[in-house]
Amino acid sequence: MIEQSKEAYYLALRQTQGSIRTKAPDWQPWLLFFLRALAEQVRRLKRKVEREKLVLAALPELSLQIVEFAREHGRITMADAVRLTGGNHNTLTFSHKAKPAAMKATAPRPPVPAGSSQNAGCRSGCCP
Repeated sequence: MIEQSKEAYYLALRQTQGSIRTKAPDWQPWLLFFLRALAEQVRRLKRKVEREKLVLAALPELSLQIVEFAREHGRITMADAVRLTGGNHNTLTFSHKAKPAAMKATAPRPPVPAGSSQNAGCRSGCCP
């Protein structure tokens, strides 16, 4: 946030620093900048949470279990997913590849080189 408004940040900082060693320091420019930046961060976070809620609402229960495990542990392997859900490895692999469009990366994947396996596009490392 501050990176995107460097000019306003430095202006508020200079204004406050200019009065800091006086009998009546003026904290208002810095405090206003800081509070506005904080309010903008809150707005952004609210939008992000709403988007995540929409995406999660579209996921099947099996996927939600996996997402929750990944949040708690920082990562999840295919073996973790099988153990956690009791699901079949092939079912989980299929679900992983057939995730909803909202969950897919927006950047296109690089083309699969000729002669490689059909699963070469899987980024989880679970597929040969």
